[in-house]
Amino acid sequence: MTNPYVPLLIMMGVAAAMALGGLAASAVIGPKRYNRVKVANYECGVDPTPRAPRSGRFPVKYYLIAMTFIIFDIEVVFLYPWAVAFSELAVFGLVAMLGFIFLITVPYVYEWRRGGLEWD
Repeated sequence: MTNPYVPLLIMMGVAAAMALGGLAASAVIGPKRYNRVKVANYECGVDPTPRAPRSGRFPVKYYLIAMTFIIFDIEVVFLYPWAVAFSELAVFGLVAMLGFIFLITVPYVYEWRRGGLEWD
């Protein structure tokens, strides 16, 4: 009788070999024409702050919007299992999900009123 973890280890080995093989192939086959534009600091189309052009600092606004999106995206992920098992959870599930939605809505309203969702 074989060990039940052998197929898992084989799959992990194949995945690691493909990842390392892809990196090695891109290093060998890929173009190596570097110019000033390719090695310059760049982040989401926003130039570095004018006070520190050499340090490569970027405005934090992009990261705040990204984190806000991730938080509310995770909220939707938590709503899917509740919607699937809604009939089995009955009143307890409804009350628990309403509490969860309330706890997520409060920071959303705060962020909206503060102007954190405006992209200027």
